[in-house]
Order: sequence, then structure tokens, then C-alpha cells
Amino acid sequence: MALVPLDSARVRVMRSLKNIHSPEAIALLSYKRDRGLVICCRAEDEYELREFGFVNQKTVVQRERLGRMLKTAIKREFPRSHKVRLLKLSSPDELKPSTFHNR
Repeated sequence: MALVPLDSARVRVMRSLKNIHSPEAIALLSYKRDRGLVICCRAEDEYELREFGFVNQKTVVQRERLGRMLKTAIKREFPRSHKVRLLKLSSPDELKPSTFHNR
């Protein structure tokens, strides 16, 4: 788990997506882990963008549209954040709310 600057998070995610295959995923979480994004690889050039926090939604996008959608989602989910947690998951189901909340 790496804590990365929010300014470079989108570039790092797009670079990391070249190396993952279905059903792997990449997650961006807030410092407190209560908001985030999960990008799941569904097919060769098809991804599922899951948002949780301010907005809870799932969107299926093609690779060429993912960069712009990711930029918008990052601004929406992390409006006051300077750093986010970047995780590589073997499965999108690996990230459940009970596993990352420290209560």
C-alpha cells in the first residue's frame, strides 16, 4: 500500500492498468479509507470504475474514456485530499468495508 500524491495518482493508475488482467483491480482510498475508487479489469480494454464515499456508483468504460472519467471521479471523491492510498488487488472483492476500516 503506497501513499501517493493526488496530483500523480491518475498517471500512476493508468500506468498500472497496463500490467493487470481480469479479475485484478486497482484501488484509490482516502487516508481514512472511508472514500475511494476501484478500477476493475473486465476485459482487454474494458474496465469497471466503482466509486464509494460521496457518490456510490459503478460505471463500465472503455480504456480511451477511462482517463477522463477517472479525473472527474478523483475530484469528486477526494476534494480536499493531498495524498491517497494506492492498492493493487488480486480481486475487487478483496476490498470490503470491514477489511479496511480501523475501528
